[in-house]
Amino acid sequence: MIEVTNLTKRYGEHVAIDNLSFRVEKGQIYGFLGPNGAGKSTTMNILTGYIAASGGTVTIDGKDIQKQPEEAKRKIGYLPELPPLYMEMTVEEYLAFVAQLKRIEAKERRAQIQKVMEMTQISDMRGRLIRNLSKGYRQRVGLAQAVLGDPEVIVLDEPSVGLDPKQIIEIRDLIRELGKNHTIILSSHILSEVSAVCDHIMIIAHGQLVASDSPEGLQKLMSGSMELQLTVKGDEEALKAALEAVPAIESVKTEAGHTPGLAKAAAVFKEGADAREEIFYALAQAKLPVMEMIPVQKSLEDIFLELTEDVKPKEKTRKGLFGGRPSKNAQKDEESEDAAAGESAAESGTEPADAKEEQ
Repeated sequence: MIEVTNLTKRYGEHVAIDNLSFRVEKGQIYGFLGPNGAGKSTTMNILTGYIAASGGTVTIDGKDIQKQPEEAKRKIGYLPELPPLYMEMTVEEYLAFVAQLKRIEAKERRAQIQKVMEMTQISDMRGRLIRNLSKGYRQRVGLAQAVLGDPEVIVLDEPSVGLDPKQIIEIRDLIRELGKNHTIILSSHILSEVSAVCDHIMIIAHGQLVASDSPEGLQKLMSGSMELQLTVKGDEEALKAALEAVPAIESVKTEAGHTPGLAKAAAVFKEGADAREEIFYALAQAKLPVMEMIPVQKSLEDIFLELTEDVKPKEKTRKGLFGGRPSKNAQKDEESEDAAAGESAAESGTEPADAKEEQ
């Protein structure tokens, strides 16, 4: 559906996007993650035709966003982080204005507007001035304008920013519903939200793709050696001796339990090994009853930090499923503030003037 090839964006000497390549398949919800200054919003602005790339190509359903902008943009609905709303218009007036901009045929406009208002649950607000709406309803109006015209691809940049927990859940449910009929690219700093709604996750750092897989695939591949947390009835020394006798265990760390008579341990298995059955029999033989046995899995937050915190700008990375994973020995980048400044400049250059004044 979307093909990004060797995409590059420079701001003077600063490289905001560095030869970024990825594919977005039809009918899926993609999460687009990265720290501040990673190039997320810049990438989205290029995908939607708001700004031009310094190099590389972006095609939407075979249409080049630079060479065939009108054909490509018809296939995209875009909700920026700050929705481009006109505060002195009513909700219905604003959507009618957007329908004209999108060149929706006059005979279809009323039905299309009614459809997106019902979809985003703003029908009751149709006659209200946008400036009198809550943050949650303004976000819904922004989402309605993105969906208007029934585009095949919907790009959402931080759709839940500034919303309360109830509003976040409502927007999340709405995104899931939209995902049944549209391809969605979702950028968010709320990793639990991405994990809950996305079929596929892409992580970038300093304009480079460092991971691309399903949430489950990322967890599996980043877990490495399995770790098991154990609580047994007995003492530390007996527990440590029993575990160290298991050949498939690489390391053991023990501690006294908070409850008298209990001991705890964290056992790390050798690469690719699963020693749970051996552990069970070893502890039974040592007469250490198992009270608790919990496999430890990395969260999406752990994976995100591991993949992004040590990436250098323009660092050459290994090829593979991750699109090149960074070296573990890389030093923390001292140019991250410049990266954030460059991306911020890109965003401010694309926001409509009216939205700037009102926001």
